[in-house]
Amino acid sequence: MSVGSSAKSRQRSAELRVGGLTKISTCDWPGELVATIFCQGCPWDCGYCHNPHLIPPTSEDTIPWSEVMDFLASRRGLLDGVVFSGGEPTLQAALPEAIRAVRGLGFRIGLHSAGPYPGRLAQVLPLIDWIGFDVKAAFAEYQRVTGVAGSGAKGRASLLKVLASGIACDIRTTVHDLLLDEMALARLTTELETLGVPAHRLQPFRATGCTNPALLA
Repeated sequence: MSVGSSAKSRQRSAELRVGGLTKISTCDWPGELVATIFCQGCPWDCGYCHNPHLIPPTSEDTIPWSEVMDFLASRRGLLDGVVFSGGEPTLQAALPEAIRAVRGLGFRIGLHSAGPYPGRLAQVLPLIDWIGFDVKAAFAEYQRVTGVAGSGAKGRASLLKVLASGIACDIRTTVHDLLLDEMALARLTTELETLGVPAHRLQPFRATGCTNPALLA
């Protein structure tokens, strides 16, 4: 990418709202050394969320996109890739151009998503190398976790797009007994097997950052 085209990419991506930046991570993309960009905003309100400050679409504490790009430019050759996390990255229309700008620096791209916007996810799947996809519950039971009616249908549609893309993925579910008991997990497992999910990982609830008192009791 030329200097001129790089500058244009930065300008087009300048509106990406960044709520946080982890400069080095070994856990956000298994097996890769990455920086993680936390995108501001999420349309769902999962009770176990450990980044609740990223749920509002705007914040006074966002990091300018130009600063993020300057940092990443200084890490070329030192990091394997960059992960866009959140919040929910696909909430922001600026995401595709932001990904292109970071890829233009030579980084591989990872994405964390729960799939609330199937159309927007489809737009960025050709731009990424790996996705960590969060499945909340059996799709008819999503509202119990997300607090949003109809969220399961969107999650299912997005998961099908991920599977059809052939992109390397980590399909995972956060487990808290008050939200997903053994029977609920069994229903979820059956549903994912029916859809042809090759592997499904359960990850335990993390109390750090969670603000839901019912789940912390």
